[in-house]
Amino acid sequence: MSNSIGAEFLDTVIRRFRAYKLLGDKTFEQLEEKDFHFRPNEASNSIAVIIQHLSGNMLSRWTNFLTEDGEKEWRQRDKEFEIQQYSKNQLIDYWEKGWACLLDTLRSLTEQDLLKTITIRNEPLTVIDAINRQLAHYPSHVGQIMYIGKLIKNDQWKSLSIEKGKSNEYNQGTGVKDPAKLMK
Repeated sequence: MSNSIGAEFLDTVIRRFRAYKLLGDKTFEQLEEKDFHFRPNEASNSIAVIIQHLSGNMLSRWTNFLTEDGEKEWRQRDKEFEIQQYSKNQLIDYWEKGWACLLDTLRSLTEQDLLKTITIRNEPLTVIDAINRQLAHYPSHVGQIMYIGKLIKNDQWKSLSIEKGKSNEYNQGTGVKDPAKLMK
């Protein structure tokens, strides 16, 4: 356990973000190249589009986090939602680049930074609020990625959580119940 609330907050958010990244990674391992471009319907995004959006958001929000607005002039948000024909490797590179920017920035923060004010689209937020905002945003998209992966794989899907009907069996085990705690 950290010596202060601020240090503990930073440690735990890094573990939480890493745990969500890992869920995406484990989904990608189960998918073929074509699966990244599958859309359940015309109104839905593919995993590829979700990766493009997450990476674009992460790079914009976390580059020069303390000194520049989180919505960078160079970001092309609308383009993130356009269908591209990136390969699985290219998409994973985008994924990794976004997460590296986020995690490197979080690791660089000190507890003294937590009450500073930053802006996102000219809206002032404390660093804590900005982190919490993204901690709500990114997992929602990781959940979409997992759901699409599960649709594609159907009965071939390897569960990333406690499987249906296995709660009692899991609870009897000695394993860590919180995957974020594995990320220390």
